[in-house]
Amino acid sequence: MPLLFRPEVKKLATLSGHRDCVYALAGAAGESVVYSAGSDGFVVAWSSDAPEQDGELVARVENSVYALRYLPERNLLLIGHNFQGVQVIDLAEKKLVHATALPPVAIFDIAYSHTRQRLYVALADGTLAVLHSQDFRLLQLLRLSDKSLRCLALQEESGELAVGGSDTLIRVLDAASLTVKYTLAGSTNSVFTAAYSPDGRHLLTAGRDAHLRSWDVAAGYQERQSIVAHLFTINNIAYSPDGQFFATCSMDKSIKLWDAESFRLLRVLDKARHAGHGTSVNKLFWSGRRNRLVSCSDDRSLAVWELHVAPNSL
Repeated sequence: MPLLFRPEVKKLATLSGHRDCVYALAGAAGESVVYSAGSDGFVVAWSSDAPEQDGELVARVENSVYALRYLPERNLLLIGHNFQGVQVIDLAEKKLVHATALPPVAIFDIAYSHTRQRLYVALADGTLAVLHSQDFRLLQLLRLSDKSLRCLALQEESGELAVGGSDTLIRVLDAASLTVKYTLAGSTNSVFTAAYSPDGRHLLTAGRDAHLRSWDVAAGYQERQSIVAHLFTINNIAYSPDGQFFATCSMDKSIKLWDAESFRLLRVLDKARHAGHGTSVNKLFWSGRRNRLVSCSDDRSLAVWELHVAPNSL
């Protein structure tokens, strides 16, 4: 068997304070602060370096939040406030500085293009909203589907935006013109999550059919691999900052760690083996500072996991 780097995983802390399901995480890979939000409308800042500290309330909104996006260069946090549009919090001042009204539906994801100064927002009515990232004015509403748009993945170098939806399709758009370049079929149910590998070679997608799919970007997004990765819906995929691993989380209450090159399963983090979450795991965020993975769940908590990598023969 080939040598693989199989991480040892330790749960450092359970972060409590939310009063309902936690759906969204955001941060920057090189920073320790992680932001969370969910059904209770609380937006909370936590430290992955000091997980023993209590969270700090950043904002409170009226409705559920499914999407957050942090802009570290401007110290702004974007909140996809369901039915109220996108709201922008100045984290230094802890106050609302912008609000952009959008169609009054749920917001499932927000992607940010630094090079194009654009924000892309996935809406529950099948619309992709495009905002200017400097003043947050609405530039365009593009109807892509008659069902929800659930996830976004942006590849800055190629200028491509992958949009996954409840119609089972992944559309790959030119991020500048918004023309559809590729339509990827193969999923048998809603696509909830998409992620480009850090080197841009692969697009991973997953969702309600519990299959993890890999698409070869250079080959025109040909499907290269499809595996049944979880028992139930896969909610999120997150690559480690170095691209060596990726993690998936699921409604089956587990987090799984994978080797990014071989797709081999390396670790399963669940309640029985690692005192993991007791209900659906909804989102992951990978902090690059100390190789820590943060997860959030319907159980109202976040968990901080630390990975130690050593070569092992599997």
